[in-house]
Amino acid sequence: MSRRTPAFVFGVDLDGVVADFYGGMRPVAAEWTGRPLADLPLDVSFGLDEWGIGRNRYPDLHRFAVVQRDLFRRLEPIPGAPQALRRLSESGVRIRIITHRLFLEHIHEKTITQTVAWLDHHGVPYWDLCFMKDKAAVGADLYIDDSPDNLKALVEDGQAVVAFTNSTNRTLDLPLRSGDWLQVETIVRERMAAFLAQGEAHRLAGH
Repeated sequence: MSRRTPAFVFGVDLDGVVADFYGGMRPVAAEWTGRPLADLPLDVSFGLDEWGIGRNRYPDLHRFAVVQRDLFRRLEPIPGAPQALRRLSESGVRIRIITHRLFLEHIHEKTITQTVAWLDHHGVPYWDLCFMKDKAAVGADLYIDDSPDNLKALVEDGQAVVAFTNSTNRTLDLPLRSGDWLQVETIVRERMAAFLAQGEAHRLAGH
């Protein structure tokens, strides 16, 4: 009996990578704070200090955005992301969505429902949908993320990760980086080809 070829697993973050989280949160933050939308800069750091939010006030904004404004259902996709993921899935890449959206208690049902509806609405394929803070604990052959903390943790753990470039992580010095999904697709295909070639070499060697 021949051994089944293992699938190449691509661990994909959602917010800021596949879904335009900051673009969707910006008008909600303007409403929440009472500030004109034009006063909220497009370039932000991870804590949204530039919008006058800060990490201590952010949970209240996040809860309002999800519960009252259906944030995760209304986000626009990052240009090219759904299409690239569909092509990769059709080529045999196993898409594993890994997101830390369940960090606030008592809104888990709304968060999960909105997330699944958004993925289905935009035709984003996936084999697995994982709600995890520790991305490396899930396991993948290649990750993509935009969170500075997640990127640092994955690199320190020895994981291969693509930093999806935005204003929150632009200053980090990382070996793999792109803000364009066509380029990301090329990186994934190259990594998968190397993964499959290594697997075939092991098979021929009798491992």
